[in-house]
Amino acid sequence: MGEQRVDPGNDPRELRVFMRSLLNDIQALDKMMSAGMIESGVRRIGAEQELFLVDHSWRVAPVSLEVLRRLADPPFTTEIAQFNLEINLEPMIFRGDCLSRMEKRLNALIARARRAARTCGAEVVLTGILPTIRKSDLELGNMTPKPRYFALNSALARLRGGPYEFRVNGTDELIMKHDSWMLEACCTSFQVHFQAGSDEFANLYNVAQVATAPVLAAAANAPLLFGKRLWRETRIPLFEQSIDTRQANNHLRERSSRVSFGQRWVKNSVMELFEEDLARFRVLLGAPVDEDPLAMLREGRVPELQALRVYNSTVWRWNRPCYGITDGAPGLRIEARAFPSGPSVVDEVANAAFFFGLMSGLVREHVDISDVMEFDDAKSNFYAAARFGLDSQLTWLGGEVLPTRDLIRDRLIPLAREGLLESGVLTTDVDRYIGVIDERVKSGRTGSQWQVSSFSEMRKDATKHEALTALTAATVARQIEGKPVHQWALARTTEALMSEQPHLSVEAFMTTDLFTVHEDESVELVANLMDWKRVRHMPVENEQGTLVGLISCFEVLRQLERNNSEGTDQSVRVGAIMIRDPLSVPPETQTLDAIEMMRREKVDCLPVVKDGRLVGIVTEHDFIGLAARLLEQKRTVSEKVASMSA
Repeated sequence: MGEQRVDPGNDPRELRVFMRSLLNDIQALDKMMSAGMIESGVRRIGAEQELFLVDHSWRVAPVSLEVLRRLADPPFTTEIAQFNLEINLEPMIFRGDCLSRMEKRLNALIARARRAARTCGAEVVLTGILPTIRKSDLELGNMTPKPRYFALNSALARLRGGPYEFRVNGTDELIMKHDSWMLEACCTSFQVHFQAGSDEFANLYNVAQVATAPVLAAAANAPLLFGKRLWRETRIPLFEQSIDTRQANNHLRERSSRVSFGQRWVKNSVMELFEEDLARFRVLLGAPVDEDPLAMLREGRVPELQALRVYNSTVWRWNRPCYGITDGAPGLRIEARAFPSGPSVVDEVANAAFFFGLMSGLVREHVDISDVMEFDDAKSNFYAAARFGLDSQLTWLGGEVLPTRDLIRDRLIPLAREGLLESGVLTTDVDRYIGVIDERVKSGRTGSQWQVSSFSEMRKDATKHEALTALTAATVARQIEGKPVHQWALARTTEALMSEQPHLSVEAFMTTDLFTVHEDESVELVANLMDWKRVRHMPVENEQGTLVGLISCFEVLRQLERNNSEGTDQSVRVGAIMIRDPLSVPPETQTLDAIEMMRREKVDCLPVVKDGRLVGIVTEHDFIGLAARLLEQKRTVSEKVASMSA
């Protein structure tokens, strides 16, 4: 949870004052470690649960502030978007029934959030990326109105110097631009914390880097973004690119992203990570600092290191070092940020158990894990796991390359089980949560695989929008049921009522896979394209993607008939017969408004334009299909109600 008391970061003098406080914090932390003040000999774990809020049409519901007012409880807090919430679990000692207590506590808090959300006409969803989220949901109007978020957005925009550009390749391809860091709001995680003493921190952190890849491969739960099938854990490239302030240049200068896996092993101390970040990344935000950490140490008091904690919250390592105070004792912990929210609470706790078990098992076997693995292999493993999930291959200790499923089942599950048991975790908890991982890997049914399989099956007889809506509805239903994802049945289109769809935007129904022509091309080409692709309308755009005209099959037929009657084979350019400056709508236009516009203007298609650029097209055929599916859905629902009554 980031500090909300911030300065915008655009006053050089205030930033210099903050930097002085930050350097004092670094010096104070070094002194605390040298004096043996950092808590050791005890292991605590913790977690942060992020989630989405959706409305009755399974679209984002920007009602988090109202939900929080009804909850009025410190474990619940805001996130960047008003359709996200975060829940912070209190730390607990890593032994005994800690894992089952974590699951019980999460279930209780999520149930409270769900009850509060329902009073606001919303529902809670645990998922890495919400299937129904749209680019139009990521406007600044949906940003949570807190100073920290707007200050970060401004600071990142200043450093970026232009729009954010995204490119992710998977089964499909996503190429897009956006004007803010709100794309980060697409990603929700289940972050886990693992306490480390100062003397053991270096090796424990390196072990966390090694353990993250296989856990991520088994935990993947974010394969879809805007209806495109991308990485098994698309959060990884999306988050990295949504916070990336680097610009391309003509020189081979090496620069690091503020969201990263890191560049090398830690050799001696956590100080290496903080010093590396300070050397590479500018201060984005200042904050009021009301303590002198060095003076507090001289007085025998423990400082909060306020400036360091604010700065550290603006550098998003996938495994982030953190400083905090628990029961008056200063401590260090590793915050594992790569694991997704969902699919179910028991799945999340199983992921945490697998990670904690690997951490415990590997650190017992290897005094220095860097002796048996190259850093570049650990980093490559991380991105391979994010991209391919359980279908990846990982380079393990000693350079051995293994299929991820075999590595997990044959070596890592036994290692994690032993690590948990030796840490004093109850055998029943170990059996339950490691058993979930074992069954998930054996079946291949991760959250990502369930989503992709469900989506592909539904797309055989449903639109993309219908499939994504049903996927979200089915996710909520199965989460409430509480079973792990390897036991989930595939989602069905009928699981989402479509009664709200006429009130959605044309973005939900428009065709985005477009065939377009330029105005200097020939009408004969258009005639062939329309025949080959079975389309009746073809947008005309310039080299910049700006809509300049629209040509229909009727204009093409008339021109071809004219050529035939005149006995000429002279090619006619598209610009000569196209409709210039055709009627168009933005993607946010409500479907009922679009239908009324088409009826009033006597047109049977509408190009969809955003910021002057063509992004889609919607036709009367799309709305006729929608009406037919609504009638079919209404009939299905009526039959179900009748059978239940009988």
